[in-house]
Amino acid sequence: MLQEILIENYTNSAGTVQDIHLSYQFFGKKPTEAPIILVNHALTGNSLVTGSTGWWKELIGKNKCIDINKFCVLAFNIPGNGFKGHEDQFFENYKEFRLKDIAEIQLQALEKLKISKLFAVIGGSIGGALAWELAVQKPDLAQHVIPIASDYRSTDWLVANCRIQDHILNNSSNPVHDARMHAMTFYRTPQSLAQKFEGKRNQENQAFEVENWLLHHGEKLKNRFTLQSYKLMNHLLTTIDISHGTGNHLEAASRIEGDIHIVTVNSDLFFLAEENWNTYVELSLLKPNISIHEIRSIHGHDAFLIETDQLNNFLKPIFQKTIKEYENDSSRSVWAG
Repeated sequence: MLQEILIENYTNSAGTVQDIHLSYQFFGKKPTEAPIILVNHALTGNSLVTGSTGWWKELIGKNKCIDINKFCVLAFNIPGNGFKGHEDQFFENYKEFRLKDIAEIQLQALEKLKISKLFAVIGGSIGGALAWELAVQKPDLAQHVIPIASDYRSTDWLVANCRIQDHILNNSSNPVHDARMHAMTFYRTPQSLAQKFEGKRNQENQAFEVENWLLHHGEKLKNRFTLQSYKLMNHLLTTIDISHGTGNHLEAASRIEGDIHIVTVNSDLFFLAEENWNTYVELSLLKPNISIHEIRSIHGHDAFLIETDQLNNFLKPIFQKTIKEYENDSSRSVWAG
C-alpha cells in the first residue's frame, strides 16, 4: 500500500523552502518485527520493488535473496518520479535540487518513522548513488551499504550523456520517447545488441530489428513516465557528489561505519567498472570493511537487472542469517505506531 509522509518547510540546495510529499511502501515483515532494508530505485523505477509487477522481483520477495518472510523492506519514491500519478510538487524548480537533498528528505522521513538503524541500504544506478549519499550523511545508518552499477560522483562521461539527454528532453517533439531511445544505447553495449539481433531485419518493412526495439522502448516509457519526471531524474544524475563540493570523495566515504559492498558491471558504459575498482582500491587503504564484486556480462549497465543469478550469488551471504540473529538485530525499528 502506498503511504505518504509530509516533510514540512524543507530547504533545498538553492535555499528554496517548500513542503515535500514523500510516498513510500513497506513489504514483508513489520518494521518492529524484523531488520529493515531500504531499497532505492533507479531512474525510471519506483517504490514497487517486489510482487508480480515489482521491478526487482527477481531479487526481492518471498524466499528470494532478500526474503520478505524475514526482512522488512522499505522503498521511497524519489519525489517527482510521478509513481501512480502521485502529485509531487517540485517539477518546476527541479534544478534547485541535488541528490544530497533527496537523501536529506529520506533521512527526515526515517526519523518520522522512528527508524534510526537499517540492516542495509541498497540500490542500482542512481539508487546506488543515493545509497552512498545516505551513508555519508548518516555514517551509522546502515550495517551494510550496497551500491550497484553506480558511483559516488558524477563523472565527465556521465554528465556528457545526461547533457545530451537534457537537450533531447527540451528540444524534441517526442521528448520522452526519443530520450529513452538514446539512453538504451548506453545502457547496453554493441556486443549486447549484436547478440540480441544479429543484424536481422523485419520481414514486413525491412527495418533492422534493433530499430524496432529502440522504438518499442521509447513508446513504452512515454506511456508510463512523464516528461517532468524524466527531466528531474536526469538532472539528479548530474548532481552525484558525496564530497559536497570539496572533491574529497574518499575522505567522505571513509566516514561510513557500515560494511560497503560495491557491485560493478565489467561492461557498464554509464558507471564505469574502472571507476568502481579505483574507488575500492583507494578506499580500502582507509576503510577495512569494504568489498567489491563484478558482474561479468556483455549487457552493459542494464546487466544489474539482467544478470540476476550473479547478483543473487554476490548478495546472498549478506542476507542469509539465522532466525536468532534476526531477533537480536539492532536494525529493527523501535517504532510501535
